[in-house]
Amino acid sequence: MTTYGVLGPAELRYGTAVEDVRADEERLVGLARDGDGRAFGELASTYRGELRAHCYRMTGSVADAEDALQDGLLRAWRGLAGFQGRGSVRRWLYAIVTNAALDLARQRSRRALPVPFGPIPGPGADLAAPQADRLPLGPYPGAWLGADGRLSPEVRYEQRESVELAFLVALRHLSALQRAVLLLREVVGLSTAEIAAQLGATTASVNSALQRARAVVPSRVPAASQQSAQRAVGDHAIRTRIQRYADALEYGDAGTLISMLTADATWSMPPVPCGHSGTRVSSARAGRAVRRQRPVPVDD
Repeated sequence: MTTYGVLGPAELRYGTAVEDVRADEERLVGLARDGDGRAFGELASTYRGELRAHCYRMTGSVADAEDALQDGLLRAWRGLAGFQGRGSVRRWLYAIVTNAALDLARQRSRRALPVPFGPIPGPGADLAAPQADRLPLGPYPGAWLGADGRLSPEVRYEQRESVELAFLVALRHLSALQRAVLLLREVVGLSTAEIAAQLGATTASVNSALQRARAVVPSRVPAASQQSAQRAVGDHAIRTRIQRYADALEYGDAGTLISMLTADATWSMPPVPCGHSGTRVSSARAGRAVRRQRPVPVDD
């Protein structure tokens, strides 16, 4: 099974001595505690990319990930006096933004989703309930990956795997709490006792959530990652398929769109109030939903 998102500490990924990183962080923490906002910004910027990806894995939404990240960093700035330095700044920040993402899940307002998914649960949603069929997913911007030139090609590859939609879909089969526990344990490397303390849960409940998550996710993740599949297909074939899909949208070719769906695909095009699942949909039915539109290439 493919391993997703196990990114080591920054000092290991950048080849910097652990002692040098810690000394620099201690200096910045000291300055930030004295009210130096620039020092805190420098401290947070080291981990901003991976924290944003973590929030995305937690929420499945780029917009929600940004909201959770900003809220988490604000909490960290305001609560800096509470950081005792017993653990790394990285782990401390991960715990804070995770709680921010969990709070966002509790407070998320109702909003319309493409048919046939239906509305998201309103405020007070049960964090113990899996949300596979209720939360929308959006792709992670490619420009946000590998923006730091210090990352090795291996780490950039691993980053991309950790935010693949297939992995996000697998995570949707977990409750928000199970998702948080799994990511904090497998990605950040916190112990179950540390996770329990950070999330205000019992060690027993964390162990139970972790056991459930480890049982569910491997069965939902494809044997081959999207990165592996793309390399097998090749860049030219991928571009050709994307162009074919774009042309079908531009010319209202419902038949081509349907032919490109896999058996488990769901296709919808808001604000048209209908959705279609898999290859069983007839072209005539889908044709009523297709409106001519001209896709415009954008940088990812």
